[in-house]
Amino acid sequence: MPKMKTHRGAAKRFKATGTGKLKRKKAYLSHILEHKSPKQKRNLGLSTLVAKADVKVQRRLLGL
Repeated sequence: MPKMKTHRGAAKRFKATGTGKLKRKKAYLSHILEHKSPKQKRNLGLSTLVAKADVKVQRRLLGL
């Protein structure tokens, strides 16, 4: 059997933490920033974890 290939789009967007959880960036920080408050922009810059319901699919795409 050939090896499973990593989904390159997913590999660029998600990283595994030391405990095996998946980390992702938040959306809505690319444009129309004048209308967003500094607090909202500051919090969108932080990373967060992938939702529990999506973890199984993302791990499969990453080959984990």
